[in-house]
Amino acid sequence: MKLLLALASAATLGLAPSVFAQDAITYDYAGSFDDATFALESAIVDHGLVIDYVSHVGDMLNRTGEDVGSDVMLFEAADIYIFCSAVVSRQVMEADPMNIVHCPYNIFVAEMDGKVTIGHHDYPDGAMDAVEELLAGIVKDAIAE
Repeated sequence: MKLLLALASAATLGLAPSVFAQDAITYDYAGSFDDATFALESAIVDHGLVIDYVSHVGDMLNRTGEDVGSDVMLFEAADIYIFCSAVVSRQVMEADPMNIVHCPYNIFVAEMDGKVTIGHHDYPDGAMDAVEELLAGIVKDAIAE
């Protein structure tokens, strides 16, 4: 009931999209998808981090589209790089242990209509600014390569 009241109040105030939607921070990449993924992998490792997993979400969506009754191609290619930083994670979770909900961190590379984009979540203001700074630094290093 409380959630319903909050949603109704937010909608009435015109706040629903900005309050409840998680926006992405995106950067254009002037190169191929393969070059972008290589640059991103290198930038993550250069920051002293270990890539825990690479989700090939673009391949999965393309492979399963017909199975779910869709012929829409969302991405030519899309990968999500999942990793964590012990230093930053400790910092943000000491500020609020419930920041665990944001861990691990991820950065995506996607190609749509021939345009390559690198991006990450726009986290809540406050302690999570440290995560955004880390992710922005990694992406900027990848774009500069």
